[in-house]
Amino acid sequence: MTLLLGATPAAPRYLALGDSYTIGEQVDEAGRFPNQLARALKIPLPPIIAKTGWTTDELNAAIDQSNVHGPYDLVTLLIGVNNQYRGRDAEQYRKEFAALLQRAIGFAGGTPSRVVVVSIPDWGVTPFAASRDRAKIAREIDQFNAINREETERAKARYVDITPVSRKAATDATLVAGDGLHPSAKMYASWVALIEPEARAALK
Repeated sequence: MTLLLGATPAAPRYLALGDSYTIGEQVDEAGRFPNQLARALKIPLPPIIAKTGWTTDELNAAIDQSNVHGPYDLVTLLIGVNNQYRGRDAEQYRKEFAALLQRAIGFAGGTPSRVVVVSIPDWGVTPFAASRDRAKIAREIDQFNAINREETERAKARYVDITPVSRKAATDATLVAGDGLHPSAKMYASWVALIEPEARAALK
């Protein structure tokens, strides 16, 4: 890019797409992982298209109704827990996730390396899931994450696996928010430590 004499480069643009884990249910705005990530990268806070409870098709519909316009220098995508929670079909998830990933790449100016997919955390370790089949939840989360990793690698985007870190909530109550289900700001900070290197690489 050629700059005019005296001009300064525009600040990088970041867009965050997802569900409760992206909008930061139960934490304040500063604690949301996209906002923590933006501060770590020293870039402006991102527009966030995310809502608690959204599945892949609901996020897709919300993007249709949004007024965001690319290109963005960085896009994060974390979606799928509610597909698993509602018992949705895994192969339907694959189809809808792959389509969302292509939309994310489109927002990134058609550059897959500017998109960072974040794995689905395991909510089965939280107090909320105490009366549920935690082993079954873990197996299904792993299945959905195998799908989103495969599709991410196929598309040549970036992938960050935060699921092992999310499972530390089984023995550390400070990693869970007050509702006993969603991550705390401290948990999100541990995610950002993993996401930041890939995000920096995406911005280069």
